[in-house]
Amino acid sequence: MASTQSSTPPTHPSTLVPITSVLSAVFVIYITFSFLQWRRLSHIPGPFWAALTKGWMVRESLRGKQPSALKEVTDAYGSLARIGPNELVTDDPEVLRRMMAVRSTYTRGAWYDAMRFDPGRDNLFSMRDEAAHTKLRSKMAAGYSGKENESMEDTIDDQISKLVHLIETKYLSTANAYRPMDLAQKVQYFTLDVISALAFGRPFGYLDQDDDVYDYIKITTSYIPVMMTVANVPALAKILHSRLFRGLLPTESDKLGFGAFIGVAKKMVAERFGPSAKSCPDMLGSFVRHGLSQEEASGEALLQVIAGSDTSASTIRIVMLNLLTNPTAYRKLQAEIDSGIAAGKVSSPIKDVEGRQLPYLQAAIKEGLRINPPASGVFFKTVPAGGDTIDGKFVPAGTQIGSSPLGIHHSKKIFGPDAELYRPERWLEADEERVADMANTVDLVFHYGKYQCLGKSVAMMEFNKVFVELLRRFDFAIVHAEQPAKIANAGIWIIDDFWVRVTQRQF
Repeated sequence: MASTQSSTPPTHPSTLVPITSVLSAVFVIYITFSFLQWRRLSHIPGPFWAALTKGWMVRESLRGKQPSALKEVTDAYGSLARIGPNELVTDDPEVLRRMMAVRSTYTRGAWYDAMRFDPGRDNLFSMRDEAAHTKLRSKMAAGYSGKENESMEDTIDDQISKLVHLIETKYLSTANAYRPMDLAQKVQYFTLDVISALAFGRPFGYLDQDDDVYDYIKITTSYIPVMMTVANVPALAKILHSRLFRGLLPTESDKLGFGAFIGVAKKMVAERFGPSAKSCPDMLGSFVRHGLSQEEASGEALLQVIAGSDTSASTIRIVMLNLLTNPTAYRKLQAEIDSGIAAGKVSSPIKDVEGRQLPYLQAAIKEGLRINPPASGVFFKTVPAGGDTIDGKFVPAGTQIGSSPLGIHHSKKIFGPDAELYRPERWLEADEERVADMANTVDLVFHYGKYQCLGKSVAMMEFNKVFVELLRRFDFAIVHAEQPAKIANAGIWIIDDFWVRVTQRQF
């Protein structure tokens, strides 16, 4: 019988040497690179593992607690702390103003690459080219200011009226009828209809339909947390937006969700271009008149809806939540509104200029903006060539510096020993200098200088009106005292299940 031999050639030790050598070389390079990267910022304190990997930032983002984690870091390690291999965070308002000043040489970091809502296309928020950003911003400023949209206040009034009508017809409770309402949901409907009416000349119809049109809210509450987590690892954002993986992202051909919204925005924008296009007195009309291309207008329209609805909605929810869990503040604001009406200082509906003259209302709004800053991402900026010295420490060029929103807006030095509390009275008790310092700090929620939010005036007009129109007509009570609402953070505050009982006020 012939013996059988294996057809597989024997492995000789000599063939393993090159593989082992390559792996050893890669390991040595990795260790060397990691050490040099760690050493570069080793003089700046922070959590140990954060200095070695971005896993710390990703973990806190996935937990929905990144703002509180950043505050814990600056509280423990100082005003400038390390939160990544090349990432620092600050809770110093002056440092933020310096980084965002009009003539600052700081630029937006790679964190912003994940803010491209329409895959592959920049918008004003994601744009990192400083010259292009300045040019685009100048074209859009008039549209946001209201100078070319004189019906801005009336448009907001119309949507508040629809919100009031929705409550009166479907959600009023009585002694014999209980109709609980998810205030978080209705507020989102309101802000979506406001911004779409201002942007496109007609609302999307959330309040009319009392429904999540296109499943926008459902999808974005899933999509935005992913987007903000990816922002912590910019390389992932580049991969996702590459041609190879772009198909995994929402597209305008989708029937529901974020992609459907992209399609709707592009369709509305397309109506303003071409031979039969009409010029309209709304934001989009202003953008077109000031030279935005169809592609640019599409990107900015989408940004308006997402940034303009979610941040405003979160502030309205937070103010209402804090008022309802603080009966003293609730009654003080309601009493101020009633007194203003009796004195003829509050019209129906209230005018923006009248709202600005109500001290307790303004204090309640500022406290809401402060206690949960609406845009609470890290917003990394890149240290310019030559480096910088911050808090007595040299920071080399190319380092990413972000902000600790809760560290800034819960500062006991600026806002007092009870800075963690929602207490509008602090704005009425403080001296003029202290109030100015607090106000300048709270203004940072809208950013500053070359990056200041163009939608600030729109948001403040909404706030100056909506609380007055709701509290003058209705009484609100929390349904679930043990957990009034569910709150998590994904760069914005994800707030839902905010159930309230609404009754008609009796005079």
